Amino acid sequence: MTAQTLPVTVIGGYLGAGKTTLINHLLRHADGLRLAVLVNDFGELPIDADLIESRNDNVISITGGCMCCAYGSDLMAALADLDRLEMPPDHLLIEASGVGLPDAIAQSVRLIPRYAIDGIAVLADAETVHKLGKDQYLQDTIERQLDAADVIILNKVDLASDEGLEKTRRWLSGRAPDSRIIEAVSANIPLSVLLGSGMEHVFDEGQGEGHNHDHATHEAAVFTLDRPVEPEMLAKRLAAREVGLVRTKGFVQAPDGGFYTLQTVGRRWSVSEAPSSSALQGRIVCITHRPPIDAEKITLIINSEC
Repeated sequence: MTAQTLPVTVIGGYLGAGKTTLINHLLRHADGLRLAVLVNDFGELPIDADLIESRNDNVISITGGCMCCAYGSDLMAALADLDRLEMPPDHLLIEASGVGLPDAIAQSVRLIPRYAIDGIAVLADAETVHKLGKDQYLQDTIERQLDAADVIILNKVDLASDEGLEKTRRWLSGRAPDSRIIEAVSANIPLSVLLGSGMEHVFDEGQGEGHNHDHATHEAAVFTLDRPVEPEMLAKRLAAREVGLVRTKGFVQAPDGGFYTLQTVGRRWSVSEAPSSSALQGRIVCITHRPPIDAEKITLIINSEC
């Protein structure tokens, strides 16, 4: 991604999975980010009243400089309108409808060079997703939503029985073997897990290895790279399922001397030229869903690419 590119996270999931709760949570914990949210219809995504500063036609202004806009059936027009804002957002969230396919939205977004997909997150209701995924009428929709996910948020785990939750875990692992599965209550997920833009403050806080961040079931660790690496090879290896990371972001120096931005979310990874700065140094922040983070394994991966 370039400095002018706007990162986009697509949020999907069947009706009642918790998309509304998740987006309200992200808006409440934006950590200074200017978030823009595009939804099909305001009636499908009721923004919490205390977050709203003002309403103007199809745009809601939200505290902290965020905004929400209804796009109806014309997503491309809404993206074009967003691109004309005097103060553009730092990150865009697009909510798919309950029966919508998030990968179809992602494909449309990719048609505009200004936007880049940062990740696709799909919510699944821990109580019902297994049953819905076997329903003869809903199975295709549920499976296609899950197949598109970089990260699956298994939500409402507190409402499922122990036996049912374990059965759902096994089913999801087989259904979506390449996706990272994150368990949540009330869609309470750290911003830095879902949004690459939200990881900047992890660097700012100067966290070291073994530091728990934002949520008791997540851990962030910062790794320093003092030698050049092959950025693409490193990104691919960090995104591998067996490494167990839900997201990484950082700057690395390549053998050609240039610095590159490296990002992964679930199975997705990207490498692009880093913004020009004399202060850049090789550092990567890694986030895992289930602590402790395997610092030794990550260090070995990094060193093998040097």
